[in-house]
Amino acid sequence: MATETVAETRPADVGLRREVGLIGAIWASETSIIGSGWLFASMGAAMLAGAASIYGWLIGGFCVIILALIHAELGGMYPVAGGTARFPHLAYGSVAGISFGFFSWLQAVTVAPIECFAVLQYASYYWPGLYNPTTHVTTTSGFLWTIVLMALFTALNFLAVRQFARVNSTITWWKVAIPVLTIIIFFFKFHPGNFTAGPGGFFPVSVKTMFGTIPAVGIVFSYLGFEQADQLAGEIKNPQRNLPRAVIIACCLGTAIYILCAVVIMGAVPPSELTHGFIGISSTNPIAVYPFAAVAGLAGLGFWATILHIDAFVSPFGTGMIYQTSTSRVGYGLARNRYYPQIFQWVDRNGVPWFSLIMAFAFGLLFLLPFPSWKSLVGLVTSASVLMYAGAPLSLAAFRKQVPDASRPYRMPGAVVIGPLGLVICSFLMYWSGFETLWKLGICLVIGYVLIGVSMAFDPQRPPLDWKSAQWLPVYLLGMGIISWQGQYGPNNTYRIPFGWDMLIVAVFTVAVYYWAVAVRLPREEVQRLVSLQSARMSDAPEPPRH
Repeated sequence: MATETVAETRPADVGLRREVGLIGAIWASETSIIGSGWLFASMGAAMLAGAASIYGWLIGGFCVIILALIHAELGGMYPVAGGTARFPHLAYGSVAGISFGFFSWLQAVTVAPIECFAVLQYASYYWPGLYNPTTHVTTTSGFLWTIVLMALFTALNFLAVRQFARVNSTITWWKVAIPVLTIIIFFFKFHPGNFTAGPGGFFPVSVKTMFGTIPAVGIVFSYLGFEQADQLAGEIKNPQRNLPRAVIIACCLGTAIYILCAVVIMGAVPPSELTHGFIGISSTNPIAVYPFAAVAGLAGLGFWATILHIDAFVSPFGTGMIYQTSTSRVGYGLARNRYYPQIFQWVDRNGVPWFSLIMAFAFGLLFLLPFPSWKSLVGLVTSASVLMYAGAPLSLAAFRKQVPDASRPYRMPGAVVIGPLGLVICSFLMYWSGFETLWKLGICLVIGYVLIGVSMAFDPQRPPLDWKSAQWLPVYLLGMGIISWQGQYGPNNTYRIPFGWDMLIVAVFTVAVYYWAVAVRLPREEVQRLVSLQSARMSDAPEPPRH
């Protein structure tokens, strides 16, 4: 029997430089987590579900911690750039790899525009012409400034990775400090009675509505980003040790900050603003337009309101910048899989995948047109992210059987339970997003399949299509669409499946798909072959040209 070695089972990247340490890896994930979500989602959730939104934050936090643990094992096992786009490729072959890879890229490319919208919405306090609080969309001048911000994100990403990590770390220290200080300051302006204000008291909505707030108003979106260390794994020093720690630490820190922010902003709102509870707050009220800064001003904290307006530029700016980084690395990874044109893995002298970075800018601009506001993009980004995350528990289960003796610096405990639970969580989040969001995402996926199909048609070294190992994928995607259409979330549903039964159906269907997928996974020998094809030492994986 052949003995498997770490060298034989660990893919490698070429052209990238491992110059990011543990702190830089933590901050890469943390700066993605603490972005525009902390500025808007807490009050948005409260306006939809009242104090019961706290439960939404707790449930959302539990969900992402489970998913983070799964990503920690995968990232430590195979530390490659754009990891979320490449794990399913190695576990299930090209058909599944194409799908989850495109989900990863779509999720990443849409975040930078949404962070630009956040900057402009807060900036409208000083420059009202950037954002219309009545229609909740950016103006023409706001759209032009968004393009400028996107260009600035891209320009900073051309720095060498070591310099970029320093810039990002400096920004992230600020981004973490301001929410923490805000939590402390707002506790001194706390009104416990706010949590029972308005009709219905603490729980003024149904359980169904509470679940709907988790993806609808940005709770899940706020938690996104813990996987950034996986995306930058090709540039992290000692990734087997540092990467799992970075993912877990960043996720736990971000979860704690968001839950406490949700508590303190509801407690700090002056009771005079809550004559009808949080659900009665008008969408044109300053509390709804720029929540934390407005609440600080109403509480007599004028100086801190100014700091929060400044942070409304810094926090989304840092997140948009790191997501431009992430998008370029996912594009690089998809080129390594030979799904995207090989020019996507070309790097410059600083080790930056320059063409993939430019395409991240160009395609990011396309999403500014049909989605002209922060809230309008949240649902799409959340659903694309959930589909991306769904590939992780499936890949984990497959790898445990395909390469059980491969090196795992972090081995997640309880994988037999947490694996299927992770996929069920993804299905719930997808279902709660609503049918209207899912069919729009479906159109994006069809376009992605066409573009990738055209690219692969002109690549003589394209991988064969592994239909057998991905036979479950179309059933899962179409099944979730049908359940959503017949279920309780979305304005254009049939509502034929009663609430409660819909959740049970989603869970049972998802578990069945999970075990089906694991049963038809690629054989061990094929996984080893795919890994070897992505080794930097292989003759058919030449180093990308530098420019």
